[in-house]
Amino acid sequence: METKMMYETIFARSFSRYEQKKLGYGAFAGCLIIGFTIFTVFKPYLGPLPVLNLRLSIEGFKMLMVEETAVVQQLEMGRRERESCVCNIMDRRSEFCEISNGDVRVHGNSSTIFIVSSAPMEVLAENSSWSIRPYARKGDASVMKRIKKFTVKLISDRDHRLPHCTQNHSVPAVLFSVGGYAGNHFHAFSDVLIPLFLTSRQFNGEVQFLVTQKELWWIEKFRKLLRGLSRYPIIDIDREEGIHCFSGAIVGLKSHKELQIDPSLSPYSMKDFRQFLRSSYSLKRTTAIKITGVGKPRLLIIARKKSRSFTNEGEIAKMARSLGYEAIVSEPNGTEIARFAQLVNSCDVLMGVHGAGLTNMVFLPENAVLIQVVPLGGLEWMAKNDFGEPAMDMKLRYIEYKIKEEESSLIEEYPHEHPVLRDPYSISKMGWHETRSVYLDKQNVKLDLNRSRDTLLQAIQLLQ
Repeated sequence: METKMMYETIFARSFSRYEQKKLGYGAFAGCLIIGFTIFTVFKPYLGPLPVLNLRLSIEGFKMLMVEETAVVQQLEMGRRERESCVCNIMDRRSEFCEISNGDVRVHGNSSTIFIVSSAPMEVLAENSSWSIRPYARKGDASVMKRIKKFTVKLISDRDHRLPHCTQNHSVPAVLFSVGGYAGNHFHAFSDVLIPLFLTSRQFNGEVQFLVTQKELWWIEKFRKLLRGLSRYPIIDIDREEGIHCFSGAIVGLKSHKELQIDPSLSPYSMKDFRQFLRSSYSLKRTTAIKITGVGKPRLLIIARKKSRSFTNEGEIAKMARSLGYEAIVSEPNGTEIARFAQLVNSCDVLMGVHGAGLTNMVFLPENAVLIQVVPLGGLEWMAKNDFGEPAMDMKLRYIEYKIKEEESSLIEEYPHEHPVLRDPYSISKMGWHETRSVYLDKQNVKLDLNRSRDTLLQAIQLLQ
């Protein structure tokens, strides 16, 4: 390094800048002459330049580009096919697939829904099937195990396994289950009917219902509502051996909350659903009475034969009449829903212990009052979630009456210091089965007439 610096220093001192430039130009010209001479002498011995090879490489690159473009187009085709089938399996309450590609084939016996795709088979090889249990209570693992599972599968129109249609339909389908808890009045509405309205109302009746785990008594009980949503006879898909083909389908039901529809997630609301109920059952009243000194408010006290019943319902009704109510005590009939819907709609106040009977608040006119009597057991969260919040979403007034220890029949079953009475939380830690067994299945209520009198007066004030 030092020697190089020494030569550079000597060179700089020996020649001026101008002379250095001249030497540089001369050296460059000399290099060009030497290179040209060598090329001229040895040219006969040099092979042709690889122009042809370059052309072949370019053509090969173009072919590669074409092949890559075809793959991209195939992948894009596969992507579009997947986009025509939107499956939501991450929702907290339900899982469903919404299919709109124009060729859906349903094989009931194998519980399989085929979505026919024009994409090549190799493109559809991965991530092309989903498992759906078409019942809107996804968070309850115990009940979801009992719901029949359907497989939604993308299949190429070139696949020899593609089943042929035996029956073609001109309308889309909605497939759902009436298994699970659907036999319970609350769950019939929260798990099936409201989600079914939310999912199928968009078709304005031009939709085919495919029911799995069909119960004839359930279909008969809610036939008016089912006919209001679909103009076509229900198909019991579990019994179908042929292949039903549709232009589109929704497998499973959309669901938001207990007895609620979130209008920010849907074009519909609970107001729309309640209007649908009024239309289906010919319910006349849209608004509760406004007390102005003329007319009596009607109070309906929900009776129960088994647990969580009022043991002094006659005395409650008598006290209510003394306050100016027209009081009625009635128990919902399991199958005659239309008659009971008419009765509820004629009332201004509905009162009952926490349970499925309160679901009939869906038939109340707007501005009516729901009084939910909450039994012992730390059930306030459930009472609010199941009926309190839904009541307010339905534009009803809501009053929550929490009973005291002396109003519960449990004081006759357990000593005063027992954890059932003193520490309900310790019972709930044992699990839902124990909580239900003690506080829901074995408890009745004897209302304190003085306390409940104040509650009924509060309801009158809300109607003024």
